[in-house]
Amino acid sequence: MVISLKKVLISDEIDEKCVNILKKKGVEVVKNTKLSKEELIAEIPKYDGLIVRSATKVTADVISAASNLKIIGRAGTGVDNIDCNAATQRGIIVMNTPGGNTLSAAEHTCALIVTMSREIPNAAQSMKEGKWDRKKYMGNELNGKTLAIIGLGRIGKEVALRMQSFGMTTIGFDPIIGGDVSSEFDVEWMKLEELWPLADYITVHTPLIPQTKNLINDEVFSKCKKGVKVINCARGGIIDEEGLFRNLETGQCGGAGLDVFVQEPPTDFKLIKHPKVIATPHLGASTYEAQSRVAVEIAEQFLDLSEGLKLFGAINAPALANALSPETQPWVQLAASLGCLSQAISTGSSPKQITLTASGASLQSGGSYLPAAFLSGFLQTSGAGDSKVNFNLINSPVVAKERGIQVNFKTEKSDEELVKVSLESDGQSLVLSGTVSGTSPVLVQIQNSCFSLPPALQGPILLYSADNNTQVLPKLTGELLKAGAQISSFASSTPNGLTWGLVNLALPINSQLEGVKSDLKSLVQLTI
Repeated sequence: MVISLKKVLISDEIDEKCVNILKKKGVEVVKNTKLSKEELIAEIPKYDGLIVRSATKVTADVISAASNLKIIGRAGTGVDNIDCNAATQRGIIVMNTPGGNTLSAAEHTCALIVTMSREIPNAAQSMKEGKWDRKKYMGNELNGKTLAIIGLGRIGKEVALRMQSFGMTTIGFDPIIGGDVSSEFDVEWMKLEELWPLADYITVHTPLIPQTKNLINDEVFSKCKKGVKVINCARGGIIDEEGLFRNLETGQCGGAGLDVFVQEPPTDFKLIKHPKVIATPHLGASTYEAQSRVAVEIAEQFLDLSEGLKLFGAINAPALANALSPETQPWVQLAASLGCLSQAISTGSSPKQITLTASGASLQSGGSYLPAAFLSGFLQTSGAGDSKVNFNLINSPVVAKERGIQVNFKTEKSDEELVKVSLESDGQSLVLSGTVSGTSPVLVQIQNSCFSLPPALQGPILLYSADNNTQVLPKLTGELLKAGAQISSFASSTPNGLTWGLVNLALPINSQLEGVKSDLKSLVQLTI
C-alpha cells in the first residue's frame, strides 16, 4: 500500500518545524487554524493528509467528506478528537506521536505530587495576599510513602523513576505490561484490589476507554487509606469527579492534582475550587520541548510512510505496519491480486470462509498481512458498498468481518514459496495459487491446471477458460486485435480437460468479444 502525500492540511497550532520538514520533501502544506466544522468539511477533499492537535474535531462527517484523505496525524498522544472507527471504515490511517509528550507529562505529574505534598500553590497564594501562614500549611514528606501507578507504559515508567529518587516505594498495575517488565524499573506489579489499601498517592496513566471510565470511584476510595491523594494527568473521566468531590469533603481523599477534566474547559468549577485540589488547564504536554518534539515526529512519521520506509504511531493499521518492508511488499501485491482474481471468477454468493495457505520459510509470519492484503483485492473487485471507499489493508478486515467473510490463514513448510487460496461458495470450490518472480506477482495455478510459464498478475488482464480446444487461442487473439487491443503477453495452463488462459494487455479494451464468447466457458476482464 503506497501513500501518496502531495498536500497536507494543518488545522491546529503546531511548531513551524513540522511545516518546514514536510515542505523540504516537496509536500504542499496549508496551515489554517481558524476553520469552522463546515469550512473544514468543504476544505478537506483537497488534501491527502491532515495534522491536528486537540482542538480540531475530526468527526465522521469530516471523514466522510475527505474523499482523498489517506492519513490523519495527531501531534500528541491521545486521539479522542478523531473518530477512529469512521477513519478505519474509509481506509484512512490514524496515527499519533506516542513518545513525544512522555517526559513533559511525567514531569507535570511529578510536579503535582510534590506541590500537593507541601501545599505549595495555596501557600504561594497566601504570600501574594500578604499573609505569613507557616502553621497553616504544614506538609508531608514523600520519603517512605507509597505511590501506586495505574498504567505502566512510557509515562508511568518515567514517573516511577523520578519519584523513586524522592524515596517513594512504587507499586503499580497494567493489564498488558506484567511484573517481569515493571520490576526492571523497580515497580512491584499488583492487582488493583491489592494496591488500593497500600497507596498514599495514586496516579493514573491510561487511555479513557470503557474499562477505565470512573476507574477511581467511591468504592475504590473506601478501600484506600484515609487521606489518600490522587493525580490525573491522563484523561478526564478516569477519576469519577463527583465521587472525588464527595471524598474530598469527608477527608477520605486528602488531595487531588488534576490536569484533565471530563469537560474541557470546565463549566462547573465546584471541584476545581476545592481547597484540597490543585488544578491546571491540561498542561501535561505544554512545554516548548514537547511541542517541538511532536511537531518533528509527526512530520517524520508522515514522510516515512509516504516513502515506504516504516509505519510508526499508527493505531488502526496493524497489517500495514508489517507490510512495508521491501521483502514483504511483493507478497502483499500477490495476495491482493489473488483476491481480485478470486472475486472476479468465483460463482455464487459471497463465500463465508476462505483459506489462505502460505508455503516457504519467509512467509511463516504472513498471517499479519497476507489475509488483509487478500481481502483488499477481494472486496475492491466485488463492487459492493460505498463507491468512494478504497479498500486497503486498514479497512478490509473490518468490512469483511461486518459482511461475515472470514479468512483462515495456515502455513506449510516447503522449499517452494507459494500463496494458495481455497474458496467455497454455494457448494462450488475455487483454488488459485501464485508466487513472486523477482518483484512481480505471478499466477501459478487455477483449479487443477498449472501454468508452465506463470503469467504476471499486473495491469489489465483478460482471463478465460475453455474446453481443451486448440482453436480457441488463435480465435481469441484475432478478436482482441480486431478490438484494438495491445497484447503484452499471454499464457495457457497445462491442459486438463479445461484450459485456462491469461492475456496481459497494455490497456483495457471496450469490447465484449462477442465473436469468441460462444467458444469460452468463462471470460473476465479486470485491472489488477
